Amino acid sequence: MTMLEPKISSVGTNTVRPDGIDKVTGRAIYGADVRLPNMIVGRVKRSPHAHAVIKNIDVSKAVALPGVLAVVTSDDFPEPVEAILQTLRGPMPAQWDIERLMARRKVLFKGHPVAAIAATDVHIAEDALDLIEVEYEVLPPVVTIDDALAPDAPILHDDGLDSLVEDLFQPVDGRPSNIARTVEMGFGDIEEGFSQAEVVLERVYETAMSHQGYIETHNATAIWSQDGKITLWTSTQGAFGIRQNVSRVLGISLGDLRVIPAEIGGGFGGKTVVYLEPIAALLSRKSGRPVQVTMNRTEVLEATGPTSGTRSFVKIGATREGKIVAADIRLEYEAGAYPGSPVAGGARCALGPYVVPHQRILGLDIVLNRPKTAAYRAPGAPASEFAVEAVLDELAEMLDIDPMDLRDMNAAVEGDRRSDGATHGSVGSREVITTTSEHPHYRAEITRKDVGRGVAMGFWQNGGGESSAYANVHEDGKVTLITGSVDIGGQRASLAMQFADTLGIKYEDINSLVGDTDTIGYTGNTGGSRTTFATGWAVYQAAVDVSNQLEERVAKIWEVSVDDVSYSPIDASLHGPGDLVMTFKDAAAKLPATGGMVQGRADLVSTNVGKVGACFGAHIADVHVDRDTGKVTVLRYTAIQDVGRAIHPAYVEGQIQGGAVQGIGMALNEEYVYNDDGSMANSSFLDYRMPVANDLPAIDTVLVEVPNPGHPFGVRGVGEVPIVPPLAAIANAIYDAVGIRVSSLPANPETILRELAELES
Repeated sequence: MTMLEPKISSVGTNTVRPDGIDKVTGRAIYGADVRLPNMIVGRVKRSPHAHAVIKNIDVSKAVALPGVLAVVTSDDFPEPVEAILQTLRGPMPAQWDIERLMARRKVLFKGHPVAAIAATDVHIAEDALDLIEVEYEVLPPVVTIDDALAPDAPILHDDGLDSLVEDLFQPVDGRPSNIARTVEMGFGDIEEGFSQAEVVLERVYETAMSHQGYIETHNATAIWSQDGKITLWTSTQGAFGIRQNVSRVLGISLGDLRVIPAEIGGGFGGKTVVYLEPIAALLSRKSGRPVQVTMNRTEVLEATGPTSGTRSFVKIGATREGKIVAADIRLEYEAGAYPGSPVAGGARCALGPYVVPHQRILGLDIVLNRPKTAAYRAPGAPASEFAVEAVLDELAEMLDIDPMDLRDMNAAVEGDRRSDGATHGSVGSREVITTTSEHPHYRAEITRKDVGRGVAMGFWQNGGGESSAYANVHEDGKVTLITGSVDIGGQRASLAMQFADTLGIKYEDINSLVGDTDTIGYTGNTGGSRTTFATGWAVYQAAVDVSNQLEERVAKIWEVSVDDVSYSPIDASLHGPGDLVMTFKDAAAKLPATGGMVQGRADLVSTNVGKVGACFGAHIADVHVDRDTGKVTVLRYTAIQDVGRAIHPAYVEGQIQGGAVQGIGMALNEEYVYNDDGSMANSSFLDYRMPVANDLPAIDTVLVEVPNPGHPFGVRGVGEVPIVPPLAAIANAIYDAVGIRVSSLPANPETILRELAELES
């Protein structure tokens, strides 16, 4: 697709973000900042046990406490209209969708909600929680993958509802199991492939459950009015997803529910899930007042979705020249209390950067007594690609091949088949590899003792989906641009920039807003690196609609056929027969006389996989390992990534740097630590250790621009890939520094000292 380059162009520049002033001055309204007349406070009663049967709940003492206006339990939720719920990760019993929000028969993780209170102030609400009496029959917890797969393991879902879905919880060796589902991908003949291999490596890798680490905790404010309509304010990555979920679990029509997305203080996938919104709505209905419910940090860590802890079995065969001929991979992913881990994403991406003619990938979705997992940047990919990239590093050493040369000779390019059966479109894998191999960081000599360098690739297929955009052109020539994509990474700016350049007008003349579910057409979640791409398509089409309507209006003014009028973004003007020219602003000024305001619309613009444009990256890490303390210090870090076309380069660099930091956290520090009883031992930011500024060097970025032909501006999603390579890059650097292959992350000081002791013995 060829775009005419306007004289005034904002794409590729670092424009001022529309929300910047409000955020730095504290005027931005986040979810917990919402204040409504007569609003009261909600709090949630949570289970102290990881696995238990609820024998009885007595709320009478709480109800009698002065100031308590409402109490909600699972009895207040209606029965689901349909027995089976279709989800992104497969069908499941609809009842479980409700029980995840409020336990009914069993609690399945510590922190599982069992009741909720609304009171006139927070102190009364918290006192009332202590007055709710719950009788439990405590059951043995299933805390680890080994616990879940043991032949005599307690079965989490023994209510019989799994029988509603054919492929859910199939027996293993004739016994019930905690394996919710299996995922299979691959092609070729695995036995034939390994028969061609001259070198075979087989390894096992583990990663820990970790959290997205957003600073703002979950919140919801609800008004259930007397006419049956509900208005919700919440911090979410997708207002329409929240509306659909709340509508389903409360049994109300979509038209009676309005969701207004507030500013969001971090999401990274973790705020695509409903936790508090239905509870706040029910408390509002019972109390007759607006209700606001918020979580504290412990609740967030114990009761909302982290990413899966994993175990990966990887077997790779290659020729002595370094050509990979076969790969056999088994992925075991923790789903938490309910099915739905990102194991399919892990399977899809494990071999994504490479051509492997014979491959077999099996993924297991395993339930255990931990909170239900949620999306986290490139869901499933960091763990599986860590395992493959670590094996490739070892393979390169064994064959005496430069690590990037090995990756180059096996790189996937346009036309190559992926594990999921799809075919790569135009991708920048080779450009990324070449840039990495030639980068001064990769070529720099290491002279310091116990310092090592590691490299790793990353892949994410990127997402499309549906988006809408409306553009109101005012008579002063300025435009109000409304989209349905919640802004979590600068979308208001990047979308306005694409709109501006489509018409050739100034970015500063656009007021870019995020709509709610009553003011904009359906738009999917902001996630999966889809927004600048998919909603960018909608914005482009809305701009084209504006130009088409302006052509019709100006044709009337000039009294010529509309076919004789054309809009040019080069000079932001309309051109007619002879020397007839009218600028965008002049045409806008005449709108009142030609039919009123022009609204460009793009409803439900669907972007399919063929247009999306997968993304590749490579990271280089230098680390120092302290042999006495086990501390790993990152000394230098460079991230190279194909970004398609960088709409706002500073935002793109920020996305890459932020993802790299989160991946470094997974590699070195971050993990959920569980006691044997299923309780979390580090449910605060004091003990759950995320990297902070003084843990890190400046992260250098290199933007490789291989435009995606499936987008008018060449856009390729960039937000997922940066979190993928750090795990293996850090692990490979540790090996280069001190000679230990870390197979279980995070590589914290305890792990490093243990591995060093084993090496020395």
